[in-house]
Amino acid sequence: LILDGRGRKMSKRVGNVVEPSSVLDVTGADALRWYLFTASHPGEPRRFSDKLVSETLRRVLLTLWNVYSFFTNYATIDNFTPDDVPDGWKPENELDRWILSELNVLVTQVDDLLEQYNPTDAGRKIQEFIDGLSNWYVRRSRRRFWRSENDSDKISAYATLYACLCTVSKLMAPLAPFISEEIYQNLVGPMSDDSVHLCEFPKADDTLIDQELMDATRLAMRVSSMGRA
Repeated sequence: LILDGRGRKMSKRVGNVVEPSSVLDVTGADALRWYLFTASHPGEPRRFSDKLVSETLRRVLLTLWNVYSFFTNYATIDNFTPDDVPDGWKPENELDRWILSELNVLVTQVDDLLEQYNPTDAGRKIQEFIDGLSNWYVRRSRRRFWRSENDSDKISAYATLYACLCTVSKLMAPLAPFISEEIYQNLVGPMSDDSVHLCEFPKADDTLIDQELMDATRLAMRVSSMGRA
């Protein structure tokens, strides 16, 4: 059952049906797909309007694209490539360790949920990660990218953000095929001709998961949010 923005059942007779083409022209296919996947579970009533799809575009896909743009802008300035990351690199910075821990937990969660044919909760988990990546990791790592010298901490920040973007593009590829392909190809394209849709699904690295650090960071995020409120 699909409801309009006022909670009424959509019907041609009532005249409150939304033409898909008009939504696609404004927001694109990925935003529409993402909204339909994550708004509610299959079989449950859901509200639908072009404004709700536009909000999904702004809150999820554009947020991810802004993180990707931030990375590519500074990586271009510093001529960073994945080859700059030392062999056997492991994150030492606490922010890097936290976000990579969250990333590997996300990989396990999304894999399990998609195995259960549950794209709704899988998409919501990805949304939460994108929000944390943008509003916590990137915001608190900006000065590391702004440094003039390419020291080990700056390379670690690049390596961490690169890993997050590549992995997220693979995780969301079944739900948002176009933006995930664009991001993946632009990040990995020079080194590989493969499409993101031909890649193996990511596998979690349990050695990078630090539950104690994640709990402490989530507490700090809650306290910060309460303070702003």
